[in-house]
Amino acid sequence: MAESFGTDPERYDRTRPSYPPALLARIVAASPGPDVVDVGCGTGTASRQLRAAGCTVLGVEPDARMAEFARRTGIEVEVATFETWDPAGRRFDAVVAGTAWHWVDLVAGPARASRVLRPGGLLAPFWHAFQLPPELADAFAGAYRQVAPDAPFRIPAAWPGLDSYQPMFDAAADGIRRAGGFTEPEQWRFDWERGYTRDEWLDQLPTSGAATRLPPDALAELCAAVGAAVDTLGGSFTMRYSTVAVAATRTGASD
Repeated sequence: MAESFGTDPERYDRTRPSYPPALLARIVAASPGPDVVDVGCGTGTASRQLRAAGCTVLGVEPDARMAEFARRTGIEVEVATFETWDPAGRRFDAVVAGTAWHWVDLVAGPARASRVLRPGGLLAPFWHAFQLPPELADAFAGAYRQVAPDAPFRIPAAWPGLDSYQPMFDAAADGIRRAGGFTEPEQWRFDWERGYTRDEWLDQLPTSGAATRLPPDALAELCAAVGAAVDTLGGSFTMRYSTVAVAATRTGASD
């Protein structure tokens, strides 16, 4: 599934939300220098934001289609999974991952990060956690259950909010502890909102993990049901987001 998002990189880049400027500013402030590896960089959303903040960014992305899109926006990208990526002796000031670290082995990932970070370097994977308006959550969840009853994960629309994401943040922190070589992980949280029209939400829906592998007829059915639910609210709604980073600093002397 991690490599299913490259089916339509243009849509993915156009519709997926960017990251709060305050998060990027904190990463820059906490990093000892400007050299950043963006793990699972996708189409380069976070990479471009970091570049605009003054960083020199190298993307590592397993999907060649996503990597090619990011390259067209000026991001340098190497195609590999982070666990198998060869840094060729290079060292960096920060390793980040925008809504991608859950595809990385929770212990091998931070262990690799420790090897490529300079002492004092920052490891900071981060994710968007979102909460639908209650009026839409049940309707969206019902539509997903009807169209994709065998999805191998919980349907995001039915999740009750930030608390449901906490196990993922805790797992990332535990992996960092088990890998060793880092300070105690801490969480950085940034709350914000974004309004969506019916058409804007349906434009991004095919990029979600629950939809990327649906056949066209099932995807059309899902979009129709979700669109009808948004119509009951007048054709638009406001999504509440919390963007959370799990951050730790590399300890020890240089290898």
